[in-house]
Amino acid sequence: MSQNNFPVNAGFHFPPEWAKHTATWLSWPHKEESWPGKIAKIYPRYAEFVKVLTEGELVRINVAGEQMKAFAQQQLALAGVDLTKVEFFNFETNDAWCRDHGPAFLINLDTKQKAIVDWGYNAWGGKYPPFDLDDVIPTKIGEHFGLPVYHPGIVMEGGSVDFNGAGTVLTTTACLLNKNRNPHLNQQQIETYLHNYYGTEQVLWLGDGIVGDDTDGHIDDITRFVNQDTVVTVVEENKNDENYHILQENLQTLKTIRLLNGKQLNIVELPMPDAVIYEDQRLPASYANFYIGNAVVVVPTYRSKNDDKALDILQQCFPDRKVVGIDSTDIIWGLGSFHCLSQQEPEV
Repeated sequence: MSQNNFPVNAGFHFPPEWAKHTATWLSWPHKEESWPGKIAKIYPRYAEFVKVLTEGELVRINVAGEQMKAFAQQQLALAGVDLTKVEFFNFETNDAWCRDHGPAFLINLDTKQKAIVDWGYNAWGGKYPPFDLDDVIPTKIGEHFGLPVYHPGIVMEGGSVDFNGAGTVLTTTACLLNKNRNPHLNQQQIETYLHNYYGTEQVLWLGDGIVGDDTDGHIDDITRFVNQDTVVTVVEENKNDENYHILQENLQTLKTIRLLNGKQLNIVELPMPDAVIYEDQRLPASYANFYIGNAVVVVPTYRSKNDDKALDILQQCFPDRKVVGIDSTDIIWGLGSFHCLSQQEPEV
């Protein structure tokens, strides 16, 4: 691709999650291996997620055929979802993690245009084949809506990056520099891709992700922008917990960071829930995996003593939205929660 064909040169950028949405995209959960022995249990909470989102925006859901669509409609109706606010698209997927395989929507504020970046997708370093259907979802959506689609030709997941809308992106070395993603690229080359395709000017690098995260350290489980110069970051209070030192190291890194305008980051500390363990496996339960909708912020909760504290802290961060906790104890068995399941489509 010639230099002139990069989205940044056409005036596109990736807006922050709190910018106004046209819709939220989801891929209906159907892969039993992602929730072994438990997939039936996740549908009530998943439907509740959809219901809460439709208070402020459309929800667009990828399904594989009429049978899956009918099942989805049935589950949503049971939860009292207004189905006039839900649109279904017959785009078959391998799995439900739309944050990582879904379209990365760009906007151009001057021309009021939208575009899509179709990054390569390899199921977090080839861990869960097959992923061929997931890998082509962004292009299918782009073709359906007649949008330009850019193909960088490298692997990148939506959960590995978080944006402040003012030129800065947060990520982790554990994920983006992992040899199972783009072994031919060094840190500077990856920063160039982020600039050319997301329109960012500054990349902030944290280290490792939380224990149990099979994505090799996605940022959306540890640190998130809540406005242009403020992040929430999870910290573990128990010094004997295996997440304690990882999260302290990330906290110390955040304290040294300066934004493009020279300001220090405002840092809001968010507790971690009690460890969620199922079948002897530590699951990546984190309150940082919230999703910012037009009217609501949906926060995963885990039947933990810290649930209410986390909800209160996030409500203070989002005074113009209703913060809603939804029990994610069953959903997290799939090793992700509401942010991992969703992808925003911004308005222009």
